[in-house]
Amino acid sequence: MGIAIKGRGSTTHLAGRFEVTTSEAVDDGWDTEEGEEFAAPRLRTEVRAETARSIISRNKSPDVGFSQSVNPYRGCEHGCSYCFARPSHAYLNLSPGLDFETKLFAKTNAPQLLRKELSRPGYVPQPIALGINTDAYQPIERKLKLTRQLIEVMLETQHPFSLITKNALVERDIDLLAPLAEQKLVSVHFSVTSLDPHLSAKLEPRASAPHARLRAMRRLHDAGIPVGVMVAPVIPWINDSELEAVLEASRDAGASSAGYVLLRLPMEVAPLFRDWLDTHHPDRAAHVMSTIQQLRGGKDYTSEFGTRMRGEGVYADLLSNRFKLARKRLGFDGQHSHWPKLDCGKFVRPLPPMEDSPQGSLF
Repeated sequence: MGIAIKGRGSTTHLAGRFEVTTSEAVDDGWDTEEGEEFAAPRLRTEVRAETARSIISRNKSPDVGFSQSVNPYRGCEHGCSYCFARPSHAYLNLSPGLDFETKLFAKTNAPQLLRKELSRPGYVPQPIALGINTDAYQPIERKLKLTRQLIEVMLETQHPFSLITKNALVERDIDLLAPLAEQKLVSVHFSVTSLDPHLSAKLEPRASAPHARLRAMRRLHDAGIPVGVMVAPVIPWINDSELEAVLEASRDAGASSAGYVLLRLPMEVAPLFRDWLDTHHPDRAAHVMSTIQQLRGGKDYTSEFGTRMRGEGVYADLLSNRFKLARKRLGFDGQHSHWPKLDCGKFVRPLPPMEDSPQGSLF
């Protein structure tokens, strides 16, 4: 069992799957109860600039609703204990645990690179999902504004996009999102895991509080921006009882579309989440993992398309039926029950950026 760290979702620097050597902390016997002289240093967030070579990622997964995405950041300070993107930090020889939420990378050339990729003659516009791997509105966006600059490129080129976030910071960009919404070029989805602020603070310690997300949802809706809710992830015996309540609160805040995703535990996420359970819910940790394995064919996770988002078995069927009934009762089953269709026909290809001439200094 780990020790809860204030403001962090992980309790350990779990080594990535590519690491050759690992280290382990050992109690040296110093007692820190009477003072902090020998206490471990506080974990601060480090942000490193990264020059990306490409910015649009493409996928052919049949169970996700987009074919291309843009992620301005690697790692995420929200620190969600269950984040499926944590294993990506292993490719950087960093821990999918605490490093994922404290050692972040900002793709500082993302806006310029997006404009360049959109200017290519062969580019065919399709909706872009903004901030899918890690949240585009995580706390460092407040200062760096890379997401805002990307949206400015979308507005300039009339390019359709959607985004999903756990952060009320999205309210800052209503001035850009509203004119895009008028032309059916954007939709915004909020991930709401729980309405309980105490549980949310443990699950996703640096994301906006649940009431702040609902407030942001209402403000975007009032500005004419289509908003939806994703109850994600649904975790057996942790937040599953709140499914209907989250849907109802989101409907009341203006959401016109709804979805849910079952907890996913790929690669290093499984041991990290097990440690989170042992730390915060030791009384039910075994029951939670037993149910998850029943949903995943006896494993912590299976990655097959179609079932990875929903699971299989009795519990999965009950959850699916609960969602369908609640969605119908709350009015999500009308013509706006699915993600809004975005318009790709207004796209204006930007001019390619001017390349620096190697002879420029001669004239």
